[in-house]
Amino acid sequence: MPQFPSLAGLLLALTCLASTPAWAAREVRGVKFADSSPLGGQVLQLNGVGVRVKVVLDIYAAGLYLPRKEAAVASILDMPGPKSMHIVLLRDLTGEDFADAMVKGFRKNNSDSDNAKYLPRIEAIRDTMLTFGNVKKGTSIHIDFVPGAGTRALIGGVQKGNDIPGEDFYAALLKIWLGNHPVDTSLKEDLLGGAR
Repeated sequence: MPQFPSLAGLLLALTCLASTPAWAAREVRGVKFADSSPLGGQVLQLNGVGVRVKVVLDIYAAGLYLPRKEAAVASILDMPGPKSMHIVLLRDLTGEDFADAMVKGFRKNNSDSDNAKYLPRIEAIRDTMLTFGNVKKGTSIHIDFVPGAGTRALIGGVQKGNDIPGEDFYAALLKIWLGNHPVDTSLKEDLLGGAR
């Protein structure tokens, strides 16, 4: 006579499945991005993932995490609360490469007056990036906005530099990827959920 699992056993199995971390979310170039990520006392949702390509080279995979999914750039930039860019390198880079690209992208996507206004904070995040040194393929970099603290850079889960204040600064930083002159147009579309 076949053995059927007890109701208690079935409920236990379902509970275990429900508590399994959601790593099935999205995978790009072999990099997995979870459906959600905790930050600042909230659980952020994966908005979109893509790859930064320069000429024909894959530079990094990136995922944008927000309090709720959103496809409109203006709504993302105005959205209050924690936010996070998760970046995983697909090739070796230096902190200087990363810092220079970030400053260039920031300047291209913000007005002259905003560039002047944010200059001390741009220099602060550039100095933080320079401390990264030589960064190996597969390294994870998070650029977070934590309410009450500011913009925070982590490499391999370890914070580098000090928090940089201002939610407005983080919105200006996000324009590197989401602005009118993004670092990569296809990546912008994917971060906005175009690959969903």
